[in-house]
Amino acid sequence: MRQILSAVSQYKEYLVLTACILLSLLLIATDSNPQIRSLRSVTIVTIGFLQDMFDVIPDYFNLRDENRILRSQNLTLSEEVSLRRNAAIENGRLREMLGLKEQTRYDNIAANIVGRNFQFFRNTITLDVGENDGVRVDMPVVSHEGLVGRVVATSSGYSVARTLFHREMKTSAKVERSRVDGILGWNGATHLMLTNVAKTLDVQVGDRLVTSEYSSVFPPGLPIGIVSRTQEETGDLFQTIEVIPLADLYRTEEVFVLLYTPDPARIALEEESAR
Repeated sequence: MRQILSAVSQYKEYLVLTACILLSLLLIATDSNPQIRSLRSVTIVTIGFLQDMFDVIPDYFNLRDENRILRSQNLTLSEEVSLRRNAAIENGRLREMLGLKEQTRYDNIAANIVGRNFQFFRNTITLDVGENDGVRVDMPVVSHEGLVGRVVATSSGYSVARTLFHREMKTSAKVERSRVDGILGWNGATHLMLTNVAKTLDVQVGDRLVTSEYSSVFPPGLPIGIVSRTQEETGDLFQTIEVIPLADLYRTEEVFVLLYTPDPARIALEEESAR
């Protein structure tokens, strides 16, 4: 009690002033005098105006938290948009692959490309299917666009395929329109080359190439590419024919392995006759 009395004695002037102000406000609030009512109206309007002014000043702490929440929501929305876009692209690819699966006359196995090796002119891809899935060496690999390559090695769960952009990859090909045959191989750059085609044979830019009946590895009729350029050199008996592959060998992600293997009797006979 002594401490309370001491504090009252020390701050009595402030306490008296506070009591007088509260009493004045009470009298102003309860007085019905016209002047007092006018004063109250002016005071209310002034307080409202000041409140509107202070409301314009942003609360920076709340804005900081709000911005953090909005950034988080924006990141989430961006991820959802990216997922939806990727899903739409993948859905389109799968629809095209489903169309190929329904059209091809050979049994096939769907596979994902899980590895690529584009070094030293030996371009290969690794697939997530292998011997346990029925994959064997020399089986063709295709996409919904066209021929990709052929299987050259297998394990129980994986296989390696040599693509058309491989220096040792050769196959018999045919111009679909004119039925002209040639040997297709990679030139070490961006194009495939159709060789052994005489100048007198009909090959034009835009012609479509497919695998030939003469191929001992691929079944006939698989789409390969489009003729992009033909050229005749003076003194040469053959044409120079460049071909752009239909399959995008650097971006394709899903392929099919055709359950087709060459006839061993034919291969043995051809090898024997070659000797």
